[in-house]
Amino acid sequence: MPTWNFVRASTYHDSVTLMRLSRDLEALPGVRAVAAMMGTDANRALLGEAGLLTAEGKAAKASDLIVAVTADSAEVAEAALATTDAALASRRVVAVAGAGGTRRPRTLTSAVTALPDATLALVSVPGPYAGAEARKALEAGLDVMIFSDNVPLATEIELKRLAVERGRLVMGPDCGTAIVNGVPLGFANAVPRGRIGIAAASGTGLQEVACQVAAAGEGVSHAIGVGGRDLSDEVGGVMLMRALLALAGDEATSVVCAVGKPPGPSVARRLVELGASLGKPCVLHLTGVGAGSTMMGGRWHRAATLEDAAQAAVALARGRAPEPADFSASPAEIARVVAGAAANLGPEQRFVRGLYSGGTLAWEALALLHASIGDVPAELGGTGPGHRVVDLGEDAFTVGRPHPMLDGRTRREWIEREARDPSLAILLLDVVLGFGAHPDPAGELLPAISAARAVARSAGRGLVVIASVCGTDGDPQDRGHQKARLEAGGVIVMPSNAQAARLAALVAERRTP
Repeated sequence: MPTWNFVRASTYHDSVTLMRLSRDLEALPGVRAVAAMMGTDANRALLGEAGLLTAEGKAAKASDLIVAVTADSAEVAEAALATTDAALASRRVVAVAGAGGTRRPRTLTSAVTALPDATLALVSVPGPYAGAEARKALEAGLDVMIFSDNVPLATEIELKRLAVERGRLVMGPDCGTAIVNGVPLGFANAVPRGRIGIAAASGTGLQEVACQVAAAGEGVSHAIGVGGRDLSDEVGGVMLMRALLALAGDEATSVVCAVGKPPGPSVARRLVELGASLGKPCVLHLTGVGAGSTMMGGRWHRAATLEDAAQAAVALARGRAPEPADFSASPAEIARVVAGAAANLGPEQRFVRGLYSGGTLAWEALALLHASIGDVPAELGGTGPGHRVVDLGEDAFTVGRPHPMLDGRTRREWIEREARDPSLAILLLDVVLGFGAHPDPAGELLPAISAARAVARSAGRGLVVIASVCGTDGDPQDRGHQKARLEAGGVIVMPSNAQAARLAALVAERRTP
């Protein structure tokens, strides 16, 4: 199948816009694959690995837009390009009102001039350029959220050191979620304002904690994402610790909660010391296989899962001792669910396959399965027989495809592929809601789930599908509506990702709690 690359010189659009564009173009008749990316070295390498790079794309510069189209004919490819140009030209122009009238700022400097009371800049440009723009924002006295990925580690370290010197905050790079002063940024959820503050070196981990806090009847003062690399010894955890100090000094925050993967040894020591000095109740959750072996003392309350972190923060805010539980339902009810789910599984059906859109949620599921089932690998990914959990939002799966939080096609293909394996017992899924996510993720998954059940049924097998929905009823997608749609399609929907993973382990082992 032939591929065409169309290059638009000096044309920039953020990654979310381009992911949505790719999703829409793939729906066109005759289009087999699409990738819309800025022409950075990293993106051109990804296009090359995916077989989507032609000579025109190889010659593109980092400031150029590459639209790669694999199609049935040149006419179809040209039609896709025309659709691209029309879609991008019709994007709403963001304008601000200033002394010179309403206009669109062309630079960060002109934006600051037009909005002198602004306190935060959101940077979403190609990674090689993000550092320069973030530096300008810091020098202008602004806090910065860097949505961009592929920012060099050395640049992140430099920016965060500058932020400390300037008394500012750098969220990111690759920060997809934050809530500041009640304003959701990136893939955030509609949660009420409240007294629990969250600092997170993770995206969907922050979302899960915030949504679980909301489900428990409490609210979030601020949720500050700092980027996944912040807790490494190279970066030093400087922004997570700065976020915690800011939350400790915030009158509206009663409890502070920190979420991330296990920190480097030197960062862990500093976090222990910081926890003892904050003067407020502190909750900590570290996600990943082996996270429990990372010793954290001080005044930290260690939480085993994201849900436990939210529940502990709620309990501490209400003056109670945290009481973690594996399931919200009674042991008898869980036993009934396990028995019903396992009733149609044959003896050869024993494996769990987790197909995730959220990286932190995938790691949490893997850690819980690894702790409960003997032969679960310690790393995400894998092929062939056995248990596995896959983060389909990784770069390897999104070349030429939108992120699965925007478009479920990649996950649908994986579901259909896994259904053909006679050893498959349970599909484990996350459904992540929020601003910017797909408007109906349940609706996108259900046709593939139905097809997978039909494949299993035709071979005389059963198939168990277990999911959790990360979101709130206030989200654009409405968590209650998404949950009802999944359950109507035969999916077992659990109250949290942790409970979904625990249930999957019980069904796979045919055990009761």
